[in-house]
Amino acid sequence: MSLIDEIRAAARSGGMVTQLIAINLGVFLIVNLVGVFYFLGGNGGSNMLTSYLAVPASIPMLWTRPWTIFTYMFLHEGFLHILFNILWLYWFGTIFLQYFSSKQLLGLYILGGLFGGLFYIVSFNVFPVFAPHVLRSYALGASASVIAIVAATAVYVPNYVVQLMFIGPVKLKWIAIVMIVLDVIGVSSGNSGGHLAHLGGAFMGWIFINSYRNKTDLTKFIPWIATNLFSKTKTKKKNPHMHVSYKRGETEHEYNARKRENQKQLDSILEKVKKDGYASLSRAEKDILFDSSNKKDL
Repeated sequence: MSLIDEIRAAARSGGMVTQLIAINLGVFLIVNLVGVFYFLGGNGGSNMLTSYLAVPASIPMLWTRPWTIFTYMFLHEGFLHILFNILWLYWFGTIFLQYFSSKQLLGLYILGGLFGGLFYIVSFNVFPVFAPHVLRSYALGASASVIAIVAATAVYVPNYVVQLMFIGPVKLKWIAIVMIVLDVIGVSSGNSGGHLAHLGGAFMGWIFINSYRNKTDLTKFIPWIATNLFSKTKTKKKNPHMHVSYKRGETEHEYNARKRENQKQLDSILEKVKKDGYASLSRAEKDILFDSSNKKDL
């Protein structure tokens, strides 16, 4: 197996958070390697690839590069830029998946990026203060997508407590509020476009949760090719005879967490069988495999 195949297999075997981080890192490496060749070619470090992947504020230019409204949300140039984005994606994506599915995480990532990009473009073409900068302004980065996930998680479970280094326990709602306030203040800074995109992403996170509470899942409107971007196999149809069984006193969230953990354990056992054969399993692993084959619900 080649190095590329190993990296691809590692990304696919991980969860949606791992897969999103992997594709962001992959794009980062490719773009920066191309940038090295541009530099060696005497272009002063100018990277034309970035300009073809970043979303422009200019609407006429956007018409010639419509793909950029999607590609920009996976594009980073600076190391600290991508580092902070993947850290926030990992922390909040992990919490988000305690309450929602991987498909919803990917869908919200894309919706947050799209809405953030559009909010940035519209703002630069509506507010007079940005008029002198429209033709040379570009946006790039996963921040709008990530903040959509942060905002959605904070709106859905505002009192969820996380431990922050040097600070201690903090509720998600306060983290989200501080981030949004800083973005509002930052609109008048040198990175106006970035902060506007963040606000657009945060607004989409809020819209997603409120729609979800009203029985509408906005991620269903993401094209099939996007929601299955990282999928290895097609989604199986649900068994009409399958039923959900909760343990005594168990909430729906606890049931979903238990189900994911059981599935992870089963996947690990099946992978072991694939590599080393059934005989390599311990007695406990054989019992788990036997029990799962006789259950309709994990």
